[in-house]
Amino acid sequence: MSDNASSPRPLPWIARPGARPWRCAPAPAEVRGFHAALPDYAPTPLTALPSLAVELGVGRVFVKDESCRLGLPAFKALGASWAVHRTLAERAANGEEPGPVTLVTATDGNHGRAVARMARRLGQHAHVFVPRGVHPRAVAAIAAEQAKVTEVSGAYDEAVRRAAEEAAAPDAVLVQDTAWPGYERIPGWIVEGYSTLCAEIDEQLAAEGAVEGPDLVSIPVGVGSLAQAVVTHYRSRPSGRGAPALLSVEPESAACVLESLILGEPVSVITDDTTMAGLNCGTPSSIAWPFLHRGLDAAVAVPDADSTRAAGDLAALDVSSGPCGAAALAGLRTVLTGAGAGARRTALGLDATSVVVLLSTEGTSANPHSTTGH
Repeated sequence: MSDNASSPRPLPWIARPGARPWRCAPAPAEVRGFHAALPDYAPTPLTALPSLAVELGVGRVFVKDESCRLGLPAFKALGASWAVHRTLAERAANGEEPGPVTLVTATDGNHGRAVARMARRLGQHAHVFVPRGVHPRAVAAIAAEQAKVTEVSGAYDEAVRRAAEEAAAPDAVLVQDTAWPGYERIPGWIVEGYSTLCAEIDEQLAAEGAVEGPDLVSIPVGVGSLAQAVVTHYRSRPSGRGAPALLSVEPESAACVLESLILGEPVSVITDDTTMAGLNCGTPSSIAWPFLHRGLDAAVAVPDADSTRAAGDLAALDVSSGPCGAAALAGLRTVLTGAGAGARRTALGLDATSVVVLLSTEGTSANPHSTTGH
């Protein structure tokens, strides 16, 4: 639905007023301790951007800068490290052969590189399937982690299918950050891994005097695993604490979550090339969908030009953000400006005192892009 009917075409947006009271169980508390014990762990910055607060008409804007996370230029290492740890620990507990296994995955760039990095560190093998449209430099970065890389001529969903087939081989295991019926446990561990990012935000906002936490979090969305983690974090807090509005942002050319929310059931969409390569996903994760359906307050889709502009604006503020990470700002701008912005602002419960957090999920080096794709 849209309250922007006077424009040439309706704004790709939906608001869902019943989401804020919904509650769920929290992520396991031990995830944060696991990450904190890793040799290169440090909380990523939460940076205040006063000029954006003025532009957007809110009290304070912070960006969670994931341009360097566990030595990689995107947040994905949080999920991959926890899931690989759990997978190998379970294999050992089950008495399986101690020799190396092959960790298989499909990726638009960041997740595959994170899985490959964990495999190399832990003496395992990695085989990563990459769909069309991922820049050759991103593919090369995965190969540099000593992973076998197979490039697929189809879209992301096709790469996932190929990876799942490959993982049926002996001594191979699929470490995929999307789920479907029958494949849910490892994607669930990946989602749990992302909870560390949210725990850091709580601590960092408290240090900035925003003890009650954010009033809105803007989340770039591909299959929805990060959004599931964010929903889990903020919808598992005690009901006495204020619940923030949660906004998902997707490329217009791959808005599977927005389309699913509009229809009220998970659907697949045909995707097209986008500079937001890491968000170029056509099907919501099956385990994420119930959380997105119940816990997201709103969803919006943005064109590539908007995320490109947002990335440039963040760079001018000394924040390294690729097109996917900058989507958080692009989506919030779309919602809070233009025709009908007042109604959308009211739907999200925002005013001139609100605290907003943008999740910038990757740095500029994470997913190099070109206008032609490949």
